[in-house]
Amino acid sequence: MNEEQFGRTIQLFLVGGTANGLRKATIHGWTGLTFVATGATFSALTSRAELDRTGIYILAGPDTDAVGGLRVYIGSANSVRERIKQSAQQRDFWETAIAVTTSDDDLSKGHVEYLEARLIEMALVANRVTLDNGTSPAGQRRRLPEADQANMEQFLANLKIILPVIGLDLLKPQPRAVAYVNTPPEQRTAFDTKFEIRHKSGVSAEAVEEDGEFVVLEGSQALGNTGYVQQSYAGLKENLINLGVLVMQPDGKYSFVRPYSFKSPSAAAAVVLDRNSNGRSEWKVKGERRTYHEWQQALAPTATSAIALD
Repeated sequence: MNEEQFGRTIQLFLVGGTANGLRKATIHGWTGLTFVATGATFSALTSRAELDRTGIYILAGPDTDAVGGLRVYIGSANSVRERIKQSAQQRDFWETAIAVTTSDDDLSKGHVEYLEARLIEMALVANRVTLDNGTSPAGQRRRLPEADQANMEQFLANLKIILPVIGLDLLKPQPRAVAYVNTPPEQRTAFDTKFEIRHKSGVSAEAVEEDGEFVVLEGSQALGNTGYVQQSYAGLKENLINLGVLVMQPDGKYSFVRPYSFKSPSAAAAVVLDRNSNGRSEWKVKGERRTYHEWQQALAPTATSAIALD
């Protein structure tokens, strides 16, 4: 059995006993300690004795240049406590502070510099956040003995598991439909169920769902300037226009010039139809009358199929 098929136990400890207080996350069998704080609990974070150790830290918050986007700063330090304080004072965008150390204080300066460089590298490849780091750490900061590199890669593997659990999804690879844009969409989505919107205006769009993300494919169209007042995703649509994902065509409609991953089918439908939309009913299985909701319900195991036969 592949190691990735095994379940993992993550313990989330509410330090102050409340859901919005300081949180401590650990994985069974891993010496890593991950602390998560907000601005209100930052002092509680920096008062922890564990932060006077070598480690890494992440500051995350809204990206004012990208609606719905996230800006992130990644750093390392011999004393996380002092460095995270300095970095937090120098940056006003952050709303969440994450500090990662170990229970046995076994990380060296070389270890955390390697982790910092690799985290930045992985975040750049994933391309899900805007990095506030001015430059990437120099390559020589990643030079470690082979055994140490292997240990740090395992450390990173655990971080990739724990970061999404605490609400920071900066390392998750982009869906295939987004990542492999040099491959024709028919090939990179060959094994995916395709969904479509065919609107009476003539606008049409196609999408696939991959690993919980709803990807509208390039060549899809979107309405513009419909005049609807209630548009929850108007800011997101404006951002897609500014980023060049949506380009105005001569007929007044917009076209997706590259695929874009939405967090939900409703967000995707709202951008395509230029109004608040229930994506679960607006999107249909391509070539069928079944809605996304009906397709999803058909995938859910029924109570009878869950009963084992003698």
